[in-house]
Order: sequence, then C-alpha cells, then structure tokens
Amino acid sequence: MSDKPGTTVEFTLNNERRSVPAGSTLLEACRAAGVPVPTLCFLDGMTPANACRICVVEVEGARALAPACSRQVEAGMVVRTESERVALARRLVMEFLASSVDLTCAPEAAAYARQFGADPERYARSGAPPETVAQPVKVDNDLYVRDLSRCILCYRCVDACGEEAQNTFAIAVAGRGFDARIATEFDHSLPDSACVFCGNCIGVCPTGALMFKSEHDLRREGTWDEARQTHTETICPYCGVGCALTLHVQENRIVKVSSPRDHSVTQGHLCIKGRFGWQFVQDPPKPSE
Repeated sequence: MSDKPGTTVEFTLNNERRSVPAGSTLLEACRAAGVPVPTLCFLDGMTPANACRICVVEVEGARALAPACSRQVEAGMVVRTESERVALARRLVMEFLASSVDLTCAPEAAAYARQFGADPERYARSGAPPETVAQPVKVDNDLYVRDLSRCILCYRCVDACGEEAQNTFAIAVAGRGFDARIATEFDHSLPDSACVFCGNCIGVCPTGALMFKSEHDLRREGTWDEARQTHTETICPYCGVGCALTLHVQENRIVKVSSPRDHSVTQGHLCIKGRFGWQFVQDPPKPSE
C-alpha cells in the first residue's frame, strides 16, 4: 500500500533522529540532513542503477550494506554513514576501480580515491597496465569516441540510450567479469549500429569513457584546457522545442555542447542536431559551395 501524501517517516541517522517524507531514499534523506554520501553511477533524474556501490551505508540489523541511492527510508531504521564497514567498502570500491580503469578524466572519482585512502597498487600487476587500460580508443566516426579504458560500467550510458532518454537501445553491457564492456550489437562500429548519435550517452558519462571527438583531439594534442573555456547559454535553433544549450568555448571556437540537467525541456538530453550540429557557427560554407 502506498503512503498517503504528506506522510513522514522517522529514523535515526548517525545517532540523530530525523524525519523525511515517506518514499525518500537514504541518499535523499542524507542530502536533506547535510550528510555527504559519495555517488558515481547515480545521477539525479535517472533511475538508480545500483552498479558502483560507492554510496553504501550501514543499516543496523542488516547483513549487507545498503545502497543509499535506491534503498528507501523505513520507520525506525538506524543508519550509519561513517562506520568502519562503510569506510572499508568505499575504499575497496575505489581500489578496484582505480586498479582496473583510467580515472584521469574523472576528477570526482579520483577525489573519492584520495578521500577514502584507496591504494590501487595493491591490485595492480607489477610493470604492466591492466588489459582494460591497455585497449585502444575506438574512433569510428567524426562525432564521438569510445575509450573503454576509462569505463567503470556505471550503466548511465546504457540507461540514457534506453528507457531513461533516447529509447534507441543501441548499446548494452556485453561479456562477463573482466570481459564485461559497453558494446553495440555484435560489436559493430557505431555507424553500423542502431546508434542515432544523439550523444546522450556522452552527457551522462562520469569518467570520459565517452567523449566528443573534438575534446578527444584537443586532449591528444595537449591543448584541452577547461580553465580557459567559457560557457555560453543559448537555445537550439533547429526546431521549436526550445532545448537549452551550453556552448563550451575555447579560443573562440565551440569545443563541445551540453544541456543543463535541471532544464525542464531537455533534462540534460539532446538530439544529434543540438549536440553536434554547431560546426556551421564557426565553419560556415563558402559562397561557392
């Protein structure tokens, strides 16, 4: 039976009694109380994937730690976010991730690794990068690249390609264990897959595993510099929907486009025209063309 509107639930969070609206998740309750809880796979506006486990908290009486992003608060629940079990679990999560993927384009994840004292060298093979990091970047189109050496399998891109945004279902998780990876059907290249190049997978990727080709090229040249970039808010000119765009500009050239997650029209998602159709602004066709 669903709770009546306005119903609240009382519970204990880090030894303090709290009251939250019924149906709140532990993450929502912690945020309301000003208690920080780390997240990687979770993104506001999307259904929790329960993939990374960095947000786990301890619920008194429960055998396993609970993912705060999806577990709802229950009446009388006693929750601890800073216990030794929680700290150990978060440290292990970051050690496993940092020892198996490249987090250099994931400042939030790298900060968690430092915060929880992760030592990824404990799981690294001496003298050789893990196979997941050694694989080459997939560049098979002019719009975006796939660098699976940076992928933490958070499922955000899969969900954005599926029911959370685009409903194209062009990508999914293939393989198991260390062979698990984000792939198209039959591992086809993106142009030969069902991908419609909306780029919504890029918009939700937290680690740079999916990246604008323009950004990838600048990073490879060593000229990508977010500190020198400016942001310009505008509206997509292609149709009447009114999608909000944020133009990321470096040296007077657009280097990528995003959309605010809190915008009522887009919720951070765009189509191929809004995401990639901006070259005409800086490279207009010549009169003879």
